[in-house]
Amino acid sequence: MRDSRRARLILGMLLTAALVILTIDHRTGESSPLRPLRAAGAWVFGTAEQFGGGLVRPVGGFVHAILTAPSAQERIRVLKEENAKLRTELLTAKHDGARSNELKELLGLAGTGGYKVVTANVVARRGQPGFEDTVQIDAGTSDGVQPEMTVLNGDGLVGRVIHAAARTSTVVLLSDPASAAGARLEGGREIGVVHGVGEHGRLVQFRLLDSTAPLTRGGRIVSFGSQNGRPYVPGVPIGVIERVESTPGELTRIAYARPYADLTALDVVGVVVEAPKRDPRDAVLPAKEGAR
Repeated sequence: MRDSRRARLILGMLLTAALVILTIDHRTGESSPLRPLRAAGAWVFGTAEQFGGGLVRPVGGFVHAILTAPSAQERIRVLKEENAKLRTELLTAKHDGARSNELKELLGLAGTGGYKVVTANVVARRGQPGFEDTVQIDAGTSDGVQPEMTVLNGDGLVGRVIHAAARTSTVVLLSDPASAAGARLEGGREIGVVHGVGEHGRLVQFRLLDSTAPLTRGGRIVSFGSQNGRPYVPGVPIGVIERVESTPGELTRIAYARPYADLTALDVVGVVVEAPKRDPRDAVLPAKEGAR
């Protein structure tokens, strides 16, 4: 009981002293004798607040990152899709530009030679019974394409049609070992036959029928032409002779030529549906390097 009374007495005295101190501090203002004590308290509590804020801010940032992570991932996904779309559009534009140039060159060659052509795209490279090197194009009988028609591109002879359906056709390439086309040396009447030799279309064999006729490296070959222009029309550039074989005692001479047309990378081609009214001879051959 005494302890309880003593405690209440002490508490009352402390409260009275606190009120007296607060009153003195308030009335004296900046000249208060308690100013240093007040400044020390502010420093202690301010430091504690800064320390607590330093601890809370990283935690709050981490929580914010967790909460916003799904949206960030979604933004990243959208950006990746947009980048992929832009890359695809760029590649498509480049491809369309290349095809446009090929078509322009094809029509230019056809116009020079007087060939009426149906343009087509190579859609597949596939084997055919009896042939090793054939391609499928997206033009057929509905476009006027028939078997045994000449196929060329903007660089030169590609091959001939061996099968035609309504919407597609199969073309055997000049590089096929079973392929044979009549050919002629530039600037003369010496004729021979071009055979495919495989080698991925890098070379074709040219067998000159006159063993006494001159045959040299750099000579150029064009198609001789067939009756009624089938399977080959005349004057289409075939290739440039790279090497000549020594054939002593033989009735023919043999050379190997590099085709003008890249038979390993075909895209836009033309099927000659109408032969020229006259043989263009060497007019379709590209200009020689020294003549440009």
